[in-house]
Amino acid sequence: MEQEKQSFGSKLKSFLLQNKRVLKVTRKPNKEEYKITLKVAGLGTLLIGFVGFLIYLAGALITK
Repeated sequence: MEQEKQSFGSKLKSFLLQNKRVLKVTRKPNKEEYKITLKVAGLGTLLIGFVGFLIYLAGALITK
């Protein structure tokens, strides 16, 4: 049981150190990067919604 706690503790410490490294490298996006990300996410959402609507429409037409 003691060995499991040590391995969990060492895994947790390793995980936190990796996250610390990532957070040091990251930065806040500028206004232009934010706009591009917002546009891409919005278009992706619309595309997925449109595909879902087409599937729903096809199913509705098939059942009639």
